[in-house]
Amino acid sequence: MYRKIATFWAAITLAAVSIHVNAADPIRIGLVSEITGPNAEAGANTVNGAKLALEEVNKGGGVLGRLLELKIEDNQSTNPGSVLAVSKLGSEGNITALIAPVRSTQVQASAPTIAKLGLPTMIGGSDYGLTHTGNAWLFRARPNDSYSAKVIVDYGVNTLKKKKWAIIHSTDTFGTGGKNMVLEELKLLGVTPVLVQGYTNNTQDFTPIVLAIKQSGADILTSYTPFSTDAAIFATQLRQLGVNTPWIGSATLVSDSTLKLAKDALHDTYSVSDFFAEANPEAQAYAQKYKQQFGREADFYSSWAYDAVHILALAMNRAKSTKPDDIRKEISAIRGFKGAEGTYNFDKNGDGLHGYNIVKNEKGKIVFIKHTAFTPKE
Repeated sequence: MYRKIATFWAAITLAAVSIHVNAADPIRIGLVSEITGPNAEAGANTVNGAKLALEEVNKGGGVLGRLLELKIEDNQSTNPGSVLAVSKLGSEGNITALIAPVRSTQVQASAPTIAKLGLPTMIGGSDYGLTHTGNAWLFRARPNDSYSAKVIVDYGVNTLKKKKWAIIHSTDTFGTGGKNMVLEELKLLGVTPVLVQGYTNNTQDFTPIVLAIKQSGADILTSYTPFSTDAAIFATQLRQLGVNTPWIGSATLVSDSTLKLAKDALHDTYSVSDFFAEANPEAQAYAQKYKQQFGREADFYSSWAYDAVHILALAMNRAKSTKPDDIRKEISAIRGFKGAEGTYNFDKNGDGLHGYNIVKNEKGKIVFIKHTAFTPKE
């Protein structure tokens, strides 16, 4: 009799434990990043930033009393790989939200799949159009390039007093979008570029473009280069061929990977930078934690993913729910959230940040010049 009673209570206890474990299953966020391929170093930084935020969230009690977990998929640094990775995560059925790649072209390729899945998705691609095509599931954890173009043109024309512009850009989504935004801003100031030249990603020889810059008579250069390898090769060949024109580039010029590759070829250049370690106390604290944990400098590849995890956790805790639509609504409502990238105030399009820093590379040290913020258009 006693043995039967003991067996009965043991069964009840096991059932209770099982129920408890099920209730406490982790909340899973899918992360698509460049684990392999030519951009693997940038992808590693993205994963590191997300993991650092994950650790902080879980140490702080998790989300809704449950641990947060990352499910990471490799996109092999390609557009098809990005679509496949997003599809794979969506098919698992236990993913609550997504963090998409940092490349605009990869986000653009994945966007239709994300819309079909109906999962709130944080993106790092800065092409303006990504959040302006009616996809309600995309939320950006970086400022878009309508702001980077405004800052580049304003500084180049009004501060540096340059009027003969050469625009060099990748022909992918990011580069083309940035080029178009710069053209719009220059037109408003009555400036017509002397050269607009595109190139394909993973170009090994920029000599024809450098010679075109020399022949154009340009007195200032701007560039939208998404890949660190391309930016470094371009910078090196510019200097080798004697081009020392003032240069204001996109944020890639101050990524940790580009700085290591290009070295002194980037000295005296300017860049728009969404993340800068000394721009605000949150950025400074993040940069210190990142370097302490990973032994390398923080850059935007890591900072946006760090913020993305915290934003998703905040939204789920505020919604008291893991339902996709509840999370989506709470992200849209976030105002005044201070992250490593800046203070987030999400607008109706899903853009959380609305400004850029201008920084200068002074013999390898990145020096802050100023931050320019804008009021988002409703």
